[in-house]
Amino acid sequence: MQYYRTLSRLAFFLLFMLAPPLDLFRFDLNANHLFFLGEPWRLGFTAQSDSMQMVGSIFLRIFMPIFLVVSIGGWISWKYGRLYCGWLCPHFAVVEIINSLMRRASGKPSLWEKQSLPEQQSDGKHIPRNPWYWPVTVLVVGLISFFWAVVLLTYLLPPKEIYGNLLLFSLTRNQAIFIGVGTLLFILEFTLARHLFCRFGCALGVAQSFVWMTNRKALVVGFDSPRAKLCSDCDASCEHACPMRLKPRTIKRNMFTCTQCHSCIDACGKVQEYASGISLLQWVQGECAQAVAKDAGVAANPPANCFQHGKKKSL
Repeated sequence: MQYYRTLSRLAFFLLFMLAPPLDLFRFDLNANHLFFLGEPWRLGFTAQSDSMQMVGSIFLRIFMPIFLVVSIGGWISWKYGRLYCGWLCPHFAVVEIINSLMRRASGKPSLWEKQSLPEQQSDGKHIPRNPWYWPVTVLVVGLISFFWAVVLLTYLLPPKEIYGNLLLFSLTRNQAIFIGVGTLLFILEFTLARHLFCRFGCALGVAQSFVWMTNRKALVVGFDSPRAKLCSDCDASCEHACPMRLKPRTIKRNMFTCTQCHSCIDACGKVQEYASGISLLQWVQGECAQAVAKDAGVAANPPANCFQHGKKKSL
C-alpha cells in the first residue's frame, strides 16, 4: 500500500513543480489572466459583447469550473475523507520526510513530542537515534523551504523569468523579497508547526475533514476491539507510524485529521504477522463505520462481519 502511495505522491509532486513551466495551471500577474492546459484562460468577452454573452461567459469560465471542482472534491471527501492529503498533497509528503529525519536525529518525529519513540518497535522497525542527522535535517528543511518559495512564485510570474533570474543571480527586488520571506516562513512552519498547519491551518484539509465528519458511513480506520487483548504486548506501533501523530484505536471524532495514509494499518499488520495473522486496524465503511463514529468509544463493538480475522501462523 505504501508503495502505491509513494508513487502517487511522487507523480503529484512532479505535477506541482512542472505545472507552471508547462503552463498547465498558473496565474500570470504580468498577463493578468490564468493559463490552463497550455492555453490562456480569459473570460472570453470584450467591451462590445452584450450582457447575455458576458453572463454566459462568466458562468462557463468561472462559476462552472469552481462548481465542478468543489462538487467532485466534496464527494471524494464525504466518502473517503482526507484522501488528497494522504495520497497526493506535496506539503504532507514533506511533513513525513521531516518527521523521519527528526526521529532519526532525536528519537522524536516532532520537537513538541513529549517522549522519545522506541528505537526497536514491535512492528520490526529499528530506527536508532543519531545526532549527526540534525545537520541533514536542517539542510533538508532549508532547501525544501527555498524550493517551495520559488515554485510558488512561478505560479504568479513567468517561470522562465524566475528560473532565468535565479541562474543569473539577477532577481528583482520584489522577487528576492518574496523568495526570502517565503523561505523563512516555510522554515519556521516545517520546523515548528507543520502538524498544526496540516490539522487546522490548511483550509483544504480542514474542509475535507468537516465534510468527512458529516458522513457516519464514510471510510475510516476501525479497531477490532473484541481482539484488543492482542495489543497487550505491543508498544503502540500504530501510533508511532501515524504521520499526523494520532491514536488510531479510538473513535472517529478523535481522528478528525486522519489522512487515510494506511500507515497505522500496515504497522499493526506487521505486529500481528506472527500472532493473529492480520491487522486489528482495518479500513471499514458503511454500517461498520458507524460503530467507529459513535460517541460511546471503542467499547461500542462493531458488527462481527466488519473485520477479517486471520489465523495464527506457525513459527
